[in-house]
Amino acid sequence: MADAGARRYDPGPILAALEAEGVRYVVIGGTAAVIRGAPYTTFDLDITPARDVGNLDRLAAALARLGARVYGMPDEVADVFHLDGKTLANGSAWKFVTPHGELDVALDPDGTKGYDDLKRDAGTARVAGLDVPVASLADIVRSKAAANREKDRLQLPLLRRVLEETRRLES
Repeated sequence: MADAGARRYDPGPILAALEAEGVRYVVIGGTAAVIRGAPYTTFDLDITPARDVGNLDRLAAALARLGARVYGMPDEVADVFHLDGKTLANGSAWKFVTPHGELDVALDPDGTKGYDDLKRDAGTARVAGLDVPVASLADIVRSKAAANREKDRLQLPLLRRVLEETRRLES
């Protein structure tokens, strides 16, 4: 199975491929939380791309540039699997393995209405020499609360404290 990059994590080359292909996206999840000041570790990059097929075609090109494979897909299937914008649009969430770590693509993250919703309050952060769009901490908290997964429930008290402290410092 194509999951060799499961524990390696270097978001720089993944973000560089997204930027090189002109993908419109927002960084979400654990990496976004860390960028926003949460003191914990994450091992994958989560993004929400704009849903139009042209953008998803550019995402597919970035994935090809990275040598990304669908997580858990047997090599013999992955070798003939055609990934394009239409294919990506047919799913709501995808997990890919790249030589630089895992990339999770959530078209409609829990508690949000997708890219346009997240982009509205997103900011820009410098990551690996690139200016990338990153979801607001409030949106990260909203999404993790709506997902209601055990790992998110464990992180929410810390994320809420970071959000409160950030708001206090900004006022």
